[in-house]
Amino acid sequence: MTSPFDSWLFWALLSAVFAALTAIFAKIGIENIDSDFATLIRTGVIIVVLSGIVLALGKFQPLDTISGKTWLFLVLSGLATGASWLAYFRALKLGQAAEVAPIDKLSVVLVAIFGVLFLGEKLTVQSWVGVGLIALGAVTLAWKI
Repeated sequence: MTSPFDSWLFWALLSAVFAALTAIFAKIGIENIDSDFATLIRTGVIIVVLSGIVLALGKFQPLDTISGKTWLFLVLSGLATGASWLAYFRALKLGQAAEVAPIDKLSVVLVAIFGVLFLGEKLTVQSWVGVGLIALGAVTLAWKI
């Protein structure tokens, strides 16, 4: 029998739980602080925690063993993550978490589209229906009548 720790679904569900907690904790935490400064604090916490995990588990790699392509795309990913966090915290500062989070989850729709366009991934009809329903759900949750 395989461990749940070896399942992508386990980790994806755990990610969803933590993403939900992120929205709730952030909404409370940014009440009396600039959203950009709040993002800086959050990033500092992440750096400290991840550094501890990497060191404790012995997962550090010599930096010169990482290819140029890997560096490029990790730096681009880091820049995109930073921009996403800044925009997300600003949106949370200005709107309700229950409105902001669904629009943020349109990233699922964009990942599907970008995966097809840039990575050559193939989605089934069922997958496209799911992506469409996610888009419809996100817009429905955030739409003010």
